[in-house]
Amino acid sequence: MPKITFIDADDIARTVEAEVGATVMETAIRNGVPGIEAECGGACACATCHVYVDEAWREAVGEPEPMEEDMLDFAFDVRPSSRLSCQIRVRPELDGLVVRTPERQG
Repeated sequence: MPKITFIDADDIARTVEAEVGATVMETAIRNGVPGIEAECGGACACATCHVYVDEAWREAVGEPEPMEEDMLDFAFDVRPSSRLSCQIRVRPELDGLVVRTPERQG
């Protein structure tokens, strides 16, 4: 199983196993990762699963689709590395992915 490391605003890292085919958001919720609220349940309708993709992983994760870009307008402290974790599908090649959660969601 791929592993994903979530780093919160206090620099506390949590590495969890992710199921291939799940989303990064689903992985966070299943593992009780703080900082991911996911109020809409993963429908790309709320921006409360906002994360910053580590620079080393941005190319592998890819760029947001237009609908995700629109939702990111509602996120807190959006940066070039911002993504909605509900829109990042776990694939074997994302083993080792590192994402940071913002200080707060939306």
